[in-house]
Amino acid sequence: MTDTQTLDEAAVSAYLSENLAGFEGPMEVTKFQGGQSNPTFMLKTPAHSYVLRRKPPGVLLKSAHAVDREFRVQKALQGTDVPVSKMHLLCEDDSVIGSMFYIMDHVKGRNFNEPAMPDLSNEDRGKITSEMNRVLAALHSVDVDAVGLSDYGPEGNYFERQVGRWSKQYRASETQNISAMDQLMDALVAERPEDDGQRTLVHGDYRIDNMIFDATSTDCRAILDWELSTIGHPFADLAAVIMQWQLPSGSEGRGMGGLDRAALGLPSDEEFIAAYCERRGLNGIDNFGYYLGFTFFRMAAIIQGVLKRALDGNASNPERAMKVGAFVPVFAQHGLDALKRG
Repeated sequence: MTDTQTLDEAAVSAYLSENLAGFEGPMEVTKFQGGQSNPTFMLKTPAHSYVLRRKPPGVLLKSAHAVDREFRVQKALQGTDVPVSKMHLLCEDDSVIGSMFYIMDHVKGRNFNEPAMPDLSNEDRGKITSEMNRVLAALHSVDVDAVGLSDYGPEGNYFERQVGRWSKQYRASETQNISAMDQLMDALVAERPEDDGQRTLVHGDYRIDNMIFDATSTDCRAILDWELSTIGHPFADLAAVIMQWQLPSGSEGRGMGGLDRAALGLPSDEEFIAAYCERRGLNGIDNFGYYLGFTFFRMAAIIQGVLKRALDGNASNPERAMKVGAFVPVFAQHGLDALKRG
């Protein structure tokens, strides 16, 4: 079994003392338990708090866990309207701790595990959801040439590329036959809309629990977890928000299914999409069900990979990985249903 729960603290401290200006120990290390992909650690020193994010050790799927891409995109976005943590350094030398890693600032603030934000007032729920909408539109408005990211993703139809990639990833980590997943992959190929020419920076996993908000206001201070970011189609990010909202409410589903959103000060799917379109100067979105079906498919493929890593013994959080992996058929069926609704 590969250990993803600990870190060679002596090696990290020695490396940072030599390579990170202003770093000075002693260093206290704590592992964040939330993520399933790249093990992430808090590094606390008397003067400053950093975050270390690393590739998992062990045998990995090709192109997965690209922490070097995470580092690059966040560094490029500094100084734009998209809030990100300050990037310090990328270590590509596997000999230091066994895999590539990067160091960024720890961003203080609030993180919400559920989009319904049960502990907040109606007013703050509405403001934070609106801020989430604003930041998403800002992300999709970034001039990728100006920030040096024009080569951050290949040309061509984003959905064709993504469906092909995640279908291969899914097959590589498949542990049982799931009929709904097979049907969904076929349907996403057969029903793919014509490319409308939109090509923007996309996050790839845009949702509220990947954001840090100010401790006392409703401003977003940083978007986290850029592993799936690329140049692609913006509607995939927008659909990812709506996908999460359709899941069951509560700490397990972490969605808003079954809730009276209006009574909680939260927008409907249609209101959120309309606000996004207004911010980007769009006249609405045709066939949104395709984009929603795609996001359910991609998440099903991702959590299948999480399950496979748990079974192979190199998951970041093995217990949660097994629990999450059981939802692959559920996501696949949600994707089929979204496609049928159109």
